[in-house]
Amino acid sequence: MGAGLKIPVGVVGVGYAGRHHAEKYAASEKAALIGVADIDRARAEEVGKRLRVSSTTDYRELLGRVRCVSVAVPTRLHYEVSREFLGAGIDVLVEKPMAATLDQGREIVALAREKGCVLQVGHLERFNPAIRRLEGVIRDPRFVECHRLAPFVERGTDVDVVLDLMIHDIDIIASLVRSEVKRVDAVGVAVLTDKPDIANARITFSNGCIANVTSSRVSVKRERKIRFFQMDAYISIDYDQKRAQIYRKPEKGAGWLSIRAETVEMKEGDALADEINSFLESVRTRALPLVSGEEGLRALEIAAMISERLSQPAAEL
Repeated sequence: MGAGLKIPVGVVGVGYAGRHHAEKYAASEKAALIGVADIDRARAEEVGKRLRVSSTTDYRELLGRVRCVSVAVPTRLHYEVSREFLGAGIDVLVEKPMAATLDQGREIVALAREKGCVLQVGHLERFNPAIRRLEGVIRDPRFVECHRLAPFVERGTDVDVVLDLMIHDIDIIASLVRSEVKRVDAVGVAVLTDKPDIANARITFSNGCIANVTSSRVSVKRERKIRFFQMDAYISIDYDQKRAQIYRKPEKGAGWLSIRAETVEMKEGDALADEINSFLESVRTRALPLVSGEEGLRALEIAAMISERLSQPAAEL
């Protein structure tokens, strides 16, 4: 595909996340938004009219018209919709989690590989300015602590809090630790839905790193923080405040008063625009996406391990 040609793209599902995808494509110099699809006719027509593209309630009408597509339907439908487009040789950016079950995720990855398609998973935090800024600073963490707390909204409640919220941090941790999971312990409670709405997981990796991750979708206020402890430094990141603090270990022989502290203020960024742009570049160049299907599958595997522990009676833990 020539560098000067716009890539024809569609969006399936234009609810909370999908309408933002559509807006970013419509504003991109690399893409030509062809159409949007949503089972809710009024919603599809509203977004289509506003962005001056066609709208439909049947996503299959986009087949043959687009080169790539964003899939932003409810999680339980990720597999069905992604499989349809990948089977037709169309590149896919699927929102996280990539599928509702591990078997479905594996099948999607295998199909993308078989068809030679780009498959990117929408783990948006990978494009967070804080994470991108500190990628070179975070090296071989030994302990990681995360808190991702949010007030309750009905969106995303077709899955438990692990697949809804915690998977963001699972993906970040897995991308930085790069070690097999040795053991998972987890506890969780259903509060406002029939699935766990608050959960804590302790993930032990084969290289000795331990991650303690807490997620809640029934909190009074929003909080998104992650802390890394490694041999030479302690790094604390506040996603919402776009600020990080780094405390570096003093040189050998120096006292603790020689600890160097640094506050890093992050520039305002647009993580979704960066994610969309990265996807379009992979579609154009055929390069492996930053968050490939395999990466999304790894996060889903760890999330599935945690969800399985949550479903076990306390006596079995």
